[in-house]
Amino acid sequence: MNSLGFDKAPGRTRVVVAMSGGVDSSTTAALLDEQGYQVIGVTLQLYDHGRAVKSTRSCCAGQDIYDARRVADTLGIPHYVLDFESRFRDAVIDDFADSYVRGETPVPCVRCNQTVKFRDLLAMARELGADALATGHYVRRVAGGAGAELHRAVDPVRDQSYFLFATTQEQLEYLRFPLGDMDKARTRELARRFGLAVADKADSQDICFVPEGSYADVVGRLRPGAFRAGDIVDLQGRVLGRHDGIIRFTIGQRRGLGIAAPEPLYVVRLEPRANRVVVGPRAALLRDRVRVREVNWLGPGDLPGGGVRAAVKLRSTQAPAAATVYGREGDTAEVVLDEPEAGIAGGQACVFYDGERVLGGGWITREDEAEAA
Repeated sequence: MNSLGFDKAPGRTRVVVAMSGGVDSSTTAALLDEQGYQVIGVTLQLYDHGRAVKSTRSCCAGQDIYDARRVADTLGIPHYVLDFESRFRDAVIDDFADSYVRGETPVPCVRCNQTVKFRDLLAMARELGADALATGHYVRRVAGGAGAELHRAVDPVRDQSYFLFATTQEQLEYLRFPLGDMDKARTRELARRFGLAVADKADSQDICFVPEGSYADVVGRLRPGAFRAGDIVDLQGRVLGRHDGIIRFTIGQRRGLGIAAPEPLYVVRLEPRANRVVVGPRAALLRDRVRVREVNWLGPGDLPGGGVRAAVKLRSTQAPAAATVYGREGDTAEVVLDEPEAGIAGGQACVFYDGERVLGGGWITREDEAEAA
């Protein structure tokens, strides 16, 4: 077996590497090229600020494409740029805007991996005759008795498993993650050794199509009717103030509410139909039951209706919490937490873990929708 798990020499193994122009994917391509694989670099042109979100900033994607091409030239590997703008807008940007309008807090990076990268790009890699698609994600693919398993990265600071929960079993069999066993310092060290121009390139911090970090402004440009004024009310429905659009608020928010109160108030619930922001004390944020939809199960067998013990992450930055996950009708599940958690927001991902292994996950349902179900 070669290092990617194929029963043939690296020189007879074709690998498409998703090259974003950053140091991680560039180092992935360099590592596989050094090991003798037939490496093909593919870069996706996903958006143009001028057309997608009408920003006054120039398209930063252009620099990333240029950087990816420079790395490919340095390595002497074929490199292709694919125009996936329309797919990205339909599957990611529009979904992001619509989710905010529904009173949710979306995670567009998960949708991007789920659709444009691991569905559309993976299909393109197969068309190119590749044996595998490799990416620069910090996550591990481990061979298990029943097939490939998804595990956390060795470096917990860089672990990206939360954002890859929607990867299907079929996709996981085809994917490879060469950086899962190393930390970022090692990645940059290798990039310098390979002489890559992006070795010291800064990591991207914001969502790629929200270059200035203003989610509400982007949603407002895409959905002009989203800025509808409405009431800010307490748990009893008493009006405390006014807002100029629920898309400016998220569950658990304390600052910027624009109301005065004798005690700290937090956004407890968003009601898009009534166009209301509901606020209350921190205790009102606590929930011990969460409904999730579009569940992707990567654990053994089927997700049992009788429940399975797991550690669940309710936000990418939160530590896992002990819970029992119950399979429900269709592709839904109910998560019962051992201890209540605060700030659980509809539209975020709930990811299930068994130790280092990712068992799957789903999208958190808004509290009002969960109660209706």
